[in-house]
Amino acid sequence: MIYTTFQGLSLSRLGFGCMRFPVTENKEVDIPATKAMIDRAIAGGVNYFDTAWGYHSEQSELVVRECLAEYPRKSYYLATKFPGYAQANFHRVSEIFEKQLEKCGVDYFDFYLFHNVSDSNIENYLNPEYGVLDYLMKQKAEGKIRHLGFSTHASLKTMRRFLEAYGYAMEFCQIQFNWLDRTRQNAEDKVLMLKEYQIPVWVMEPLRGGMLATLSEEQEARLKVLRPDEGIPAWSFRYALSVPETAVILSGMSTMEQVEDNLATFREEKPLNTAEKETLFSIAEEMNRALSIPCTACRYCTDYCPQSLDIPALLSLYNENSVGSADAVSETILDAISQGHRPADCIACRSCEEVCPQQIRISEVMARFASKIR
Repeated sequence: MIYTTFQGLSLSRLGFGCMRFPVTENKEVDIPATKAMIDRAIAGGVNYFDTAWGYHSEQSELVVRECLAEYPRKSYYLATKFPGYAQANFHRVSEIFEKQLEKCGVDYFDFYLFHNVSDSNIENYLNPEYGVLDYLMKQKAEGKIRHLGFSTHASLKTMRRFLEAYGYAMEFCQIQFNWLDRTRQNAEDKVLMLKEYQIPVWVMEPLRGGMLATLSEEQEARLKVLRPDEGIPAWSFRYALSVPETAVILSGMSTMEQVEDNLATFREEKPLNTAEKETLFSIAEEMNRALSIPCTACRYCTDYCPQSLDIPALLSLYNENSVGSADAVSETILDAISQGHRPADCIACRSCEEVCPQQIRISEVMARFASKIR
């Protein structure tokens, strides 16, 4: 395992993201499988675990507690987040924080984040009435938070506002950073902005929700010419590792195979050279031209849908069938989706849109999708 030094700490550059644990047929976390994966990751040198209040329908923190219970507290670093993606939570800062300590079974968090600072919630985060920063700084002074940071999918303007107000207190920042999104989410400009504040970058979505784990045969062949023995997912990790400002690279692993592959990748850095980066960027241009909806399947939306729609699955179908340009789509593509959970069943309440990190207008997509199904 390769490591990075952060304020005297030795952090594994591969962080275990706790948003995509394996699940059972009942959509509950498969705890034995998850425990085996975490045990293997720790044996392979991983010491950073990233969970959050909302992951797995508010069960992720409980699962992390169970899976890490046998390990000495000082042998791993635990990160979780204040769920500011939902308006109702801003009145519950202290309640949520104390509950998170209980759910995780710890006396302190090594890393704690303002979760998903965005254009839609920036006013709440900066509102002194809620006092989010004041409360979290108090917890830090009392030793319940060791390092304070934030995650964001925001516009550059909003990110600048947050940093101008709270940058002095931020020690790290988690952004969506991969070779496909370097222009789509202004990722490279965000890295430069953080560099101004001397804030190191934590990388989330290096594989863009799994989208970059497989490419077309032609695209994969172009990469294999350059690195015959390199797996396709490794290219995304190599890209993130090649950027000097990045520290921890998070991966939401769902299978033991993914754990083993990632451990193999992170045994050594093997940075990309200029020609290799240019090839990736060329493929990115092709993909961005074809990509309709930038969903990463984070699943925040599903917890807020009163219709219980599997929104990420529907958005994936939308992309796969190129409905953005097609006049009509066969209804047979929805055969695997039960009645009552199809695009036409969206009631356009927009609850999902309020928590979407990608700021997708989901209700409008569902309406377009429904109108094209024949």
